Formats: sequence, C-alpha cells, structure tokens
Amino acid sequence: MRPVSLPEVAYGATAVRPDWDDLSPALRAAINDRLGAPVVTATTAGGGFTRAFAATVETAAGERAFLKAAPRKDPTSDWYAREAAITSALPPQVPAAQPRWTLVTKDHYVLCLEAIAGRVPDLPWQPDNLESALRAWREASAALTVPPVPDLPRMSDIVRGELSWWSEIAAGRAPMPPAPTWVPSHIHDLARLEQALPQLVEGPGMLHGDLRIDNIMIDAYGKSWLCDWTWPCLGAPWFDTVTLLITAYASGLDADHYLRPWDAPDAGIDGTLAAMSGYWLTRAADGPSSASPHSRQHQRFSGTQALAWLASRQGWQTTS
Repeated sequence: MRPVSLPEVAYGATAVRPDWDDLSPALRAAINDRLGAPVVTATTAGGGFTRAFAATVETAAGERAFLKAAPRKDPTSDWYAREAAITSALPPQVPAAQPRWTLVTKDHYVLCLEAIAGRVPDLPWQPDNLESALRAWREASAALTVPPVPDLPRMSDIVRGELSWWSEIAAGRAPMPPAPTWVPSHIHDLARLEQALPQLVEGPGMLHGDLRIDNIMIDAYGKSWLCDWTWPCLGAPWFDTVTLLITAYASGLDADHYLRPWDAPDAGIDGTLAAMSGYWLTRAADGPSSASPHSRQHQRFSGTQALAWLASRQGWQTTS
C-alpha cells in the first residue's frame, strides 16, 4: 500500500464564515420570521471555500434547517440561487438535501435546505465511507441520465475553455506553475492527454460538476448525501467519479479498482487527471484567495495528487 498523503487542513475545517450572531439583526429577524420561530442554536459549517454564511440551525419550535446566506452584491448569492433552482428540480432518487424556501431581502439572498444530520468523511478515506459515496453518485447519475434542468453547459466545452492549462503552458501562452520537478519533461504528454478529453467526456446526462470529499455528507446510517449542486453540466458520469477518487488515491487506496465499474476509457481517466491537475496547480499559483485562506492548499494538494495518480498509470519516472 502506498504512503497516505493528507492535506494541510482537514476538509471539514477549510471555511472562514460568519456565525449566526455576526448577521445583522434585520437579517436574523427576517430569517426567524420565515422559519416561523426564532433560531436558538446555530452550528456554522466548517467545510467549503467561501466566506458566505452557512449553518445548521434549530428553532425554538424544535425545527432544524440548513441555511445559506450571502450579500446580493456577492457572486455567491447567484451561486445559491442556482443551487436552489437545481436542487428543486432533482428527482427523488438523487440523495441530496431538498430546498425548503428562499428569501430575498434588501441586501441578502437566503437559501433554506433540509438539514442532513451527517459529517464530511475523514481523510484518509475508509473503504466503507468511500463505497457509500460512490453508491450515492451511482444512484444520482442513473437518475440524471435525462437532465432535469435545461440549458446546462457541456463538460467538453468547460474542458476546452477552462481546463486546458497544460496546452497553454506547452504553447508558451501561460507560465509553468510550481509543480513536481518531473512535470516539464512531460508537458507535451500532459497537453496531449487533456486535448483528447473533450471528445471522450461527451455525454447526455447531468453531472454534479464539483464532486469532491467536502461536498459529501455521511449520515448516522452510513448513507451518503451529495451537497452543493452549484456547477452541474452535461457529460459522462465517470468524470465526476475520477475527481472524487483523487482523494482516494491520496488515501493509499486502489483508485483504479473503484473506477472499473464505471466503464471509463483509460484515455478519459488520464485526460481528466491531466486537465484537473493543470487547472488546480495554476489556480494554486494565483496567490492568496479572498474566499478562504485554505483554498490554495486544497488546489495544490489536489493537483499534486492528480499528477501522482496519472504518473503511476502512465509509468512515468518521477524520481531522479
């Protein structure tokens, strides 16, 4: 078994968010009114990479809910509105929290979802938790073969437009980000792999689009729930499976074994790892993020692990 690699900060503790008491009295009053009873306890979500409010609350009437709120001038409010629209359209077979209501005040957008009593899986992945997460995505992808919402972007176009950084670097149009020392000698291989991906990832079904460990909650019964449906798109479901399994590879598990039931083409797996590694490492080199002080470490960790998995699959020499 390979050595386990862990991120600098646990995925359940990456967010920097306001607490309930940090919200303005007017906003708290509007939320309490919409809930029908005042909030008496609020547990701020520790995961994620935004500075917007997100917390599980309980009211004086004993009702629990998960609240998200962002200033209307902040792009995050648009993300929450998109999430409300997407989750309200998801078929019941998709294990995801259902939206209960939205609230638009003068200054804020608020999304209320049903509260899932669960936790972000720990790293390193335990096989039972990983199998639960993959089972949830299998159920979701089967239910999303026919997309429940129209006009979704295509993953193939996203790859061409946003996930082709090795090609940009190989062509001299972008600088090489900090990367393992062996990467420059394989820059044209990485570019070739990501350039082949758009055609391979085509598909009619709806993807989650951001399937990673901190967008999964596991409840007390071991069932996994898929969270944060903000970036869905059209494509082959194995793409999301590969992105999720990067942390399984880092956990020392046989990620390729878990991929076999998904019928992913080898070139598609390798292209996904190439494209995502280039994107993550390039973003990690952008400097401090205003969203979370830990977003760059997440990108650096994810990009490095995606490269390590790809190098292992390709048989590339990574040590001198």
